[in-house]
Amino acid sequence: MKKWFSLGLTGLLMGCATQPSSTPNEVQSNALPQTFYDYSITSPQGKAMNIEELAFALRDADIILVGEWHGHPGTHLLQAQLFARLYQQTPNLALSMEQFTRDKQHIINQYLANEIGEKTLKAEANAWPNYDSNYRPLVEFAKQYQLDVIAANAPKSIVRCVGKYGADYLDRLPGVERQWAADTLTLSDDAYHQKFTASMHHGNEAKTERQFAAQTTWDDTMAESMVNYLALHPGKKIIHVAGRFHVAEGMGTASRIQSRNPNLKVMMVTPVSESSELSDSAPDYRVQVMPLPNGYMSKEKMMAAMKKIHSRNNTLKCYE
Repeated sequence: MKKWFSLGLTGLLMGCATQPSSTPNEVQSNALPQTFYDYSITSPQGKAMNIEELAFALRDADIILVGEWHGHPGTHLLQAQLFARLYQQTPNLALSMEQFTRDKQHIINQYLANEIGEKTLKAEANAWPNYDSNYRPLVEFAKQYQLDVIAANAPKSIVRCVGKYGADYLDRLPGVERQWAADTLTLSDDAYHQKFTASMHHGNEAKTERQFAAQTTWDDTMAESMVNYLALHPGKKIIHVAGRFHVAEGMGTASRIQSRNPNLKVMMVTPVSESSELSDSAPDYRVQVMPLPNGYMSKEKMMAAMKKIHSRNNTLKCYE
């Protein structure tokens, strides 16, 4: 028994002292295993950067768009850490969020002023289900340092009705509600429109056009919200968090910002993974993260889930 114990202990010590042979699925002894919280940063030119260098590179931007895969821990960690470093560098900062809508701005303001608690904020401002884990750090940082939070988006009900009836639906909205979406929508056949159309596979052209009108309602409203804020607060800078599709390569929200005020400098920070890259010419700073797990392994289950999502329109109440 002692002989076998001695041999086992010797092998264990040798394993700690020398680098074992490895297969592609094994982790090298000099590298930590990667987790979903880990990320690495590169410049548009491919230069490796740390978070401090990224914040410095973004110092001249008026608006910094930081993309995410909703629910990806690495992208949300990057957003919180970058927010803190940007504030340290430039205190005249505001946070803009896709995750809250214009009609809830007064509730956000009440929370920042300590007039309501977090549970009231979440209930009355329709916080996303992953608020606690992914967006609480951003809002609490803004609250701690008395920074404005811009509820930048259009209400989901309006966006869904645009998707059902088309861009003209906005003309049906009564006065107050009309202010909750952008004054004008960008419906031209630009690169963003083409990218969106290429992602649709149902073959119904009219439906695709209505769906794009809904998509750009988000982008135009978020863009307008930020442009209007900076017009009222000269000297401020904005960090805006939104889904990757809105940010990547400057096609979505960035193009809508610059059509409204071409003098604003907009910069993008976009997540990438081994299965989702950007074009070589994209001006985005890249945040490399692990890819999210596959949502579905069978087309049938995916289609069933999509059908359930689209069934919400059966009870959707739109203005006639």
